[in-house]
Amino acid sequence: MAHLWTGVFPAVTTKFHADESLDIDATCRHIQWQLDCGADGIILCGSLGEASTLTADEKIILLKAARNTVAGRVPVLLTIAEDSTRAAEDLARAAHQAGADGLMVLPAMRYVSDERETLNHYHRVAAASPLPIMVYNNRIAYGVDISPEMFKAMAAEPKFVAIKESSGDIRRLTDTINAVGERYAIFSGVDDLALESLMMGAHGWVAGLVVAFPKETVAIYRLARAGRWEEARAIYRWFAPLLHLDVSMKLVQNLKLCEAMAGVGTEHVRAPRMPLAGAERERVAAVIQAGLDSRPALPEL
Repeated sequence: MAHLWTGVFPAVTTKFHADESLDIDATCRHIQWQLDCGADGIILCGSLGEASTLTADEKIILLKAARNTVAGRVPVLLTIAEDSTRAAEDLARAAHQAGADGLMVLPAMRYVSDERETLNHYHRVAAASPLPIMVYNNRIAYGVDISPEMFKAMAAEPKFVAIKESSGDIRRLTDTINAVGERYAIFSGVDDLALESLMMGAHGWVAGLVVAFPKETVAIYRLARAGRWEEARAIYRWFAPLLHLDVSMKLVQNLKLCEAMAGVGTEHVRAPRMPLAGAERERVAAVIQAGLDSRPALPEL
């Protein structure tokens, strides 16, 4: 298994100006900060990156800017989350031409595909470019479940190299490993199941709260990989109320509020999303403030 597919891969937010236009400079500064804090890869334009509000051209602009910032130090993946397979193929080709190191690919959006259609979608996207692919499985958010048996069927295509496991069921990780062995690098895609996933054999963590708390995220990952479970668990227990904010229909607003309160971003989102308001904002802000006020000292890694 290639070293490329291990570690903490932040699913970074897309930064906007107040008028909803792209703030490329702020996005690049944030990516640089993630690298400074130990990120092992960068994932652009995912759910947290507000992919559904971005045009294909904007995604490529963001990819090129991120590539310039990263300068080859870690892999940069572009998310493919399009309504049609043809659009996904087109974006995969454009991502390769723009210098992406890999793709994180979702099933086609809106329409809930069956097993045959899902496999066809993935194989067509794989054929569209030479880039390696992380297959994103999130049956809760998108209605399509990629089962261990389906991953077994996909194993013959070498471009499928990794899985972002976001089914919400920790048992799925073991079932997948039992079905396919070490064929894929498996990444936890659920923040508040990350330590459990690492204990059960995950190779990496596609992280959300890392956008405001990168050092703590990296510390948990590295401690777990070193077998220092007590130290990892202590940080994870402090982190848990914050990590729960990632498992929400309003994860983007929640995490952008985290960034704002941590002093590393703004609450600017692109409509139809709007920043949190009223009692909802007060509740989330209280969770964030409690975390900031009790931030633990991190051990030597």
